[in-house]
Amino acid sequence: MMQNTLTVAIVALLGLSALPTAGQKPLSAQRGQVVLQKNCLSCHGDAKLGGLDLRQPLTRAKRDRLYRVVSGLEKLQMPPGKRLSAEEISSVKSWVAAPTPLVATATHWAFLPVQARLEPPVEQSGLDAFLLAKLKDKGLGFSKEADKRTLIRRVSFDLSGLPPTLGETAAFLTDTKPGAYERVVERLLASPAYGERQARRWLDLARYADSEGFKGDEMRPTAWRYRDYVVRSFNSDKPYDRFVKEQLAGDELWPGDPEALLATGFSRHFPDESNARNIPLRRQEILNDITDVTGSVFLGLTVGCARCHDHKYDPVPQKDYYRLQAFFAAVRPRTDLVPLPASERVAREQALTAWEEKTRETRTALETLEKPVRERLAKGKLEKFPEDLKEAVTTPPEKRTSRQWVLVHQVNPQIEPTEGEVTGAMEKSKPEVKTPWAELTQVLKKDLKPAALPTALGITDVGPDAPKTFLLTGGLYDQPGPEVTPGFLQALGGGDARFTASPTSTGRRAALANWITSPRNTLTARVMVNRLWQQHFGRGLVGTGNDFGVAGERPTHPELLDWLTERFIHDDGWSLKKLHQRIVLSMAYRQSATQNPKATKLDPENTLLWRFRRQRLEGESIRDALLAVSGQLNSKQGGPGVMAELPAGLTTTGYWKETTELTERNRRSLYLFVKRNLRYPLFEAFDFPDTHEPCARRSQTTSPLQALLLLNDTTALRLAKAFAEQVEKEAGADPVTQITQAWERAYNRPPQPDEITRAVAFLKQSNLTELCHALFNTNEFLYVE
Repeated sequence: MMQNTLTVAIVALLGLSALPTAGQKPLSAQRGQVVLQKNCLSCHGDAKLGGLDLRQPLTRAKRDRLYRVVSGLEKLQMPPGKRLSAEEISSVKSWVAAPTPLVATATHWAFLPVQARLEPPVEQSGLDAFLLAKLKDKGLGFSKEADKRTLIRRVSFDLSGLPPTLGETAAFLTDTKPGAYERVVERLLASPAYGERQARRWLDLARYADSEGFKGDEMRPTAWRYRDYVVRSFNSDKPYDRFVKEQLAGDELWPGDPEALLATGFSRHFPDESNARNIPLRRQEILNDITDVTGSVFLGLTVGCARCHDHKYDPVPQKDYYRLQAFFAAVRPRTDLVPLPASERVAREQALTAWEEKTRETRTALETLEKPVRERLAKGKLEKFPEDLKEAVTTPPEKRTSRQWVLVHQVNPQIEPTEGEVTGAMEKSKPEVKTPWAELTQVLKKDLKPAALPTALGITDVGPDAPKTFLLTGGLYDQPGPEVTPGFLQALGGGDARFTASPTSTGRRAALANWITSPRNTLTARVMVNRLWQQHFGRGLVGTGNDFGVAGERPTHPELLDWLTERFIHDDGWSLKKLHQRIVLSMAYRQSATQNPKATKLDPENTLLWRFRRQRLEGESIRDALLAVSGQLNSKQGGPGVMAELPAGLTTTGYWKETTELTERNRRSLYLFVKRNLRYPLFEAFDFPDTHEPCARRSQTTSPLQALLLLNDTTALRLAKAFAEQVEKEAGADPVTQITQAWERAYNRPPQPDEITRAVAFLKQSNLTELCHALFNTNEFLYVE
């Protein structure tokens, strides 16, 4: 008995300690999962026959009964009409005896390694072979290749988010040498606009916004620095594994790199009620957000479902959720990170030090006068907080616990008096205080203070130690259960985390980042490969981009997904540009969007990709296209968000102030200020996502509001007028030449004879501005073939 127990314990331990490598058989308990998945899950999964759901952890009693049924020890024989082999029964026994509440889906396809060096199934190179193999099974093939005008418009919007210029189209049409299309792709990948286009996709996942959210929705004036970091990362083709590591633990892995520091803004983009009094609850909500987003964005898993109980579908027990959260237990949200290289920072600090030395006497006198006022104001604010928070603040710094430090950093911004409050209180002081304070203030103003160091949002740890993490009963912040330590998801190999603390950080997030990006954890790469496939084809190989779990959709072409993933990691060194290139150079991507009656009947959803899917432009690309074809687009990159004009009658409170310069308002949509509680109307109408949570795939709705905005919005009208002026400037007064120019700019093609006839007749009754405005409102302008 002792020997059997020891064997089971060893098997369970080994089965969760590492990811199986390619070609390696799962250990005994994991073999049992495979047996159950193949033989039982079809009835005891979604159908839940007999009340048994093998997608959920089972009690010991239910597992014992399951073993007796499949081994023939009871009259009820399972699976129906089939008897398992002795080896299969033995592996189920190991699965039953495992001390961890394993579920039958732990060998779900997404959790297994990719098939090493999988080769295309037919005699054709690249990804097309996998698609053609399935098409041929249905008696189908690819559609003919799209014409050059369609192709350059498609790939230009895909890779840069902008329509091709007249010159770019003309160059492609006249380039008859082999490799003309490949040269277009290379040019687009090298364009600065490429990084802007890809950044918008990533910012959807990062729930990026320039404001806090919730009731106050205060401004985050330096959030844009993270947005610009993302643009630079994509343009430099930063390897994706490095990109992920920087965002999870850039401050720990590359402490001297300003870019890595900016990257930690990913975890800082949580929505926040910054004046909330219940700091422990606020703290827990922040940790929940970071944990959930880490799981969904990088691993494509809905780990948040395990916050309150074991996951109902995926093999993610509640304990795993809080073990994952423990990596972030010491996190301190920051607004004061200085993203400067050491040399530049030293020079700026030296100038500040010189000013401080020069003004030391004046500042000391001012601080002495202001100190009682500051203490009184802070004390009054602190009184509103519970006793444990008061204790944390009043405890001497050298005696504070790591938990107290976490709380203090969140309380301090609420109790520290603002300069306006201090000034107001000093001006109301007695003359013997107010007079010298006013004189000293004037003296200090004469010595011009050097510009403050630039700051950015991000995260760091409070120090080398982390507060304890507990499994929360029912997910309630004030109902702690057993303590847990940092550890990795069982479904992906499990195991405790090993990390090394520094004097300023725990090292926990670095351990997590290294595990998530390990080549053995192929789920991370699979998820990103799928995201890029979705960008180009309108739907991922897995339709649920943030859910690769059991409840998500299965891949339409699993071998192709593995083939792309393996090459993404090992051949291309995690290069996103090479992955884009591999996809857009394929025949699958270069197909026309032409309908095929036979194919439509056999595959109405086009899951086999027998043609290219027609796709509508996103709201940002629509606005950028309006600016581009009208000659108004300002291609300036980076910097604080632009506050564009809002429709008449739309009121907003607080800090929204329309940017004065028209050229600034004409910048790319990526640079428009993102206010969580007031989405830009044009974008909202065209399904801009809610920035409170990650968005893997935008909805695509059709509503009258979309047409009404394009018809009546003052910005659309202004750009239609500019479009007409641009056409008239280039084409002169001849109506046919004007029409041809307008069609080329808007649709990337010349008008048909009947279109010219109708347009000439329209111009006789109206004007060129109205014609250009009408082109903005057509499906051909709003969709990509």
